[in-house]
Amino acid sequence: MKRLAVLLAAAVPALAAALPSRITAEYELLNNGLTIGRVQESFVRTGDNYEIQSVSRSEGLLKALYDEQITLSSSGKVGAQGLKPLQFDERRTREPKRDVSATFDWEKGVMQSRYRGEVTRHALTPATQDRISMMYQFMHVRPRQGNMTVAMSNGRKVESYTYRLVDEVRIDTPAGEYDTVHFARVTSEPNDRHVEVWLAKAQHYFPVRIVYDDPRGYRVEQRLVTLRAEG
Repeated sequence: MKRLAVLLAAAVPALAAALPSRITAEYELLNNGLTIGRVQESFVRTGDNYEIQSVSRSEGLLKALYDEQITLSSSGKVGAQGLKPLQFDERRTREPKRDVSATFDWEKGVMQSRYRGEVTRHALTPATQDRISMMYQFMHVRPRQGNMTVAMSNGRKVESYTYRLVDEVRIDTPAGEYDTVHFARVTSEPNDRHVEVWLAKAQHYFPVRIVYDDPRGYRVEQRLVTLRAEG
């Protein structure tokens, strides 16, 4: 699942020393109010290195119809401008032919992708995040007011997106109530996926709710169930 990232040059870096070095989180996935899956995530920072893993599993009726587990992993460096991915992988238990692996070569400005037996190379936009690192980037580089330009890779290509600040609102989740900043993707084409994210201000702008609206009418809501952060 696609997630958000901030354009680093337009944001203000946070102090890494004040941030948690280890995070574990669980989300529930819902469609029309019914739980269809769970997501378990972990973030570990050791010195100037980081590792992230996100495991999504089918649950409920969806598990009976389409039992799948998707594992996203990202590793790289942590610097003054936040996370800098070096390796991204996506693994599927049901459809391994759709596995993706990407290597980020920042010196050459190239991302090398491996997908369906093919190797392709793509120009790296500065400050690009991968699908999972970008949500943890908010801890290191805070979101700003107004519109944000976003560079994100799904492991196969690098794309730019625009998000706008909708409002600042207090929301209720299974993990509790949070004061959040609410962003939404600005779309221009009928087939663009609409995405909204709510970031908890007192939890280092950690995402506590995400909504994905597919143009085909499939809507998935991701809500925080548990969150644990350690210094």
